[in-house]
Amino acid sequence: MLTFEQIKELIELVAQNRLHGLELERSGFRLKIDGQQASPTAAAHPAGAGAAPPAAVTPAPAEAPPAAGAGQAPAGPPAGSHILNSPIVGTFYRAPAPDSDPFVEVGSRVKKGQVLCIIEAMKLMNEIESDVDGVIVEIYPQNAQAVEFGEPLFAIQTTS
Repeated sequence: MLTFEQIKELIELVAQNRLHGLELERSGFRLKIDGQQASPTAAAHPAGAGAAPPAAVTPAPAEAPPAAGAGQAPAGPPAGSHILNSPIVGTFYRAPAPDSDPFVEVGSRVKKGQVLCIIEAMKLMNEIESDVDGVIVEIYPQNAQAVEFGEPLFAIQTTS
């Protein structure tokens, strides 16, 4: 099994060398890094499991197809807004469960420390909290979309 740091290094090597991809299998663990998109992507899952969508890092197969516009950078943040970027690579979820309401919508008032979404990485659900008080003016990824480290998640119009 590879460590997170080793996987991160492999992703960076694929991106830096503009490779089409890399596939590695070791002790029943299979790692596939697809370098064909604009940003480095990775999918990791047990050998013999179904295919995972591009840009996902998860040890289990994911069946959700990538959303339209996946991997595209936003045109630009609304003037005077704060951008909350993804602190990790994983799958973006707007709600705590498939049948639950989203944590926030465009127009929602948020407080610093309020949970805005969940990013699943390596079967761990990571709550992503707002780092400012304000109003959500844009939500960039689609629900169940794979996100990269540093990718914009929300634009928040800050309040004084």
